[in-house]
Amino acid sequence: MSELIETLHPGLRRSLDCLVTVGSVLICALILPARFAGIELLGTGPNWCLIWVVAWSLKRTPLQGGLAGLCLGFVQDGVSMAQPSHALGLALAGVLTARLQKQRYIQEDFISVAMIVFAMAVVVETTMAIQFSLQYLLASVPKSYPLLTHTWLYHQQIALSSAILSSLWAPVIYYPLNRWWRLVQATE
Repeated sequence: MSELIETLHPGLRRSLDCLVTVGSVLICALILPARFAGIELLGTGPNWCLIWVVAWSLKRTPLQGGLAGLCLGFVQDGVSMAQPSHALGLALAGVLTARLQKQRYIQEDFISVAMIVFAMAVVVETTMAIQFSLQYLLASVPKSYPLLTHTWLYHQQIALSSAILSSLWAPVIYYPLNRWWRLVQATE
């Protein structure tokens, strides 16, 4: 396969790389709301956009990881509920993942990627819960303490479910994309 890519004109090679990257983002966005049999836990599915952001950010700078997270967050907002935005949590996950790559103890194997996705899923869901809490506290409606408590209790359930499922499904996105990006980088 690398020989075939090497024979392509550099402009065509870059176009193909962009097509694969954008296509993978679209696939992740399209399967985000889908609930397939066996990949749902407590009403929560894997966060495919988060998995893509982690896969992208592992070999990029924190700025590139943050921008990718921001863009995919806006895509996820377009597919699902946009209040509060997913962009902040995914941008934070992109920056943190890119900073993790500089650590010597982080390797790019399935276990490390799964652990990073698990941690970043908790970060993303906690960011969402903080946004919900701030939105509630700043709203001009009568405050009810049990409602805020319910948000944080429900957050624990969602964060753990999302982290488990996303980390288990991370290799499905990570492995083919990482292999493609390595192949393209080796031909440049």
